[in-house]
This record gives sequence, structure tokens and C-alpha cells, in this order.
Amino acid sequence: MVHKRRYVMAMNSTTTTPEPLRVHPLALPNILTYGRIVAVPIVVGCMFYQNILNGGLWLRWAALAVFVFAAISDFLDGYLARAWSQQSSLGRMLDPIADKLLVASCLLMLAAESTIHGWSLFAAAVILCREILVSGLREYLAELRVSVPVTRLAKWKTTLQLIAVGFLIAGEAGDAIVPGVTKVGITLLWLSALLTIYTGWDYLQAGLRHLTKESA
Repeated sequence: MVHKRRYVMAMNSTTTTPEPLRVHPLALPNILTYGRIVAVPIVVGCMFYQNILNGGLWLRWAALAVFVFAAISDFLDGYLARAWSQQSSLGRMLDPIADKLLVASCLLMLAAESTIHGWSLFAAAVILCREILVSGLREYLAELRVSVPVTRLAKWKTTLQLIAVGFLIAGEAGDAIVPGVTKVGITLLWLSALLTIYTGWDYLQAGLRHLTKESA
């Protein structure tokens, strides 16, 4: 009888294992990621119209408002996905793509309108080159079924990049209210570029390590 009870308990414990949750493409975390992608042409359009087509400074504030929404959604979608157990392959794929589209498009626009100019262009180039390098390494490591987890420092890098770009988007509109906003943005851009190099080295080491193993 005792053995029978143990057998029944063992059967119950194996049959009650929860199945993996199937996340709907229109789950809120995914919708926030979609919204971040949609925000990219809106932010760029406002900046282009204000600076290139000589629109009003209110367009700068509109671009900043949309950018801030997109930046907040970057942290909110991941938090909600974990809290509600709605993590999915779609979300993991689109989240870094949305981040890179947002940062890269804004940096290119800021360089085109000369908010980022001179030596500061090197900081922007470092950030863009690192993102391309990491994307290539991720694709290469994915083929080897090797995953490189995102470190806490890499998350701080993303945060610093978004803050720097936010200050630079405010640009002359911010300087008209509080002088020095653009200078703060340039300083933060350099700091994020240095942090970008440091965190990118982790991905480069992982790629080189598996590349040498494969060629050995």
C-alpha cells in the first residue's frame, strides 16, 4: 500500500508539470515593442521637419516626447514579459532590433543636422559600429547554438545611450530654456561610447573563442 501511494504521488508530480506558455503576438509586451519600431519614423520625421525644413521648435519637443515614450517602453516591455510570463521568441528577436533602429536612426539624424559634429562624430561611429559588430556575432553564435546573455553593464550602456540621445534631441530647444543641454548630451554620448567599447569586447571574445575552436 505504501509503495502504491508513492507511485500515485510520483505520477501526480509528473503530470502536473506546467506546459510552456504560448504568447500571443498581440500580447502587451510585444505591442510595446511594435510601438517602439513605429516611433522611429515619427521621431526622425519631426527632427527632419524642424531642422532641415525649418519647422518650429515645438517639433523638437514632439520628437523628444515620442522618443521618451519609446525609451520607457524599452524597459517596460521586458519587465512585463517577465512579470506576466509572456517572454517569447518574437519578443527576444524584435526587442534588440527596435533598440538599434531607434538609437541608430536618431544618431544619423543628429549628425545630419550637425548637432553631433567634429570629434563627437567618432563617438557616434563607435556606437554604430559596435551594434553592427554585435549583430553579426549574435548571428554567428546563434548558428553554433551559443547564447551570450545580456549583462547588467550592457543594460546600463543602453540606458546611457538613450539618455544621451534624449538630451541631444532636445538640442537647441533645450538650450533655449536651460543653456548647456546639448553639451550634456555630447558628454553622455562619449561616456556611452566608452561603455559601448567595453561591453562589445565581451561579445568579441565569445565569438573569437568559438571561432578558434571551430578552426582548430
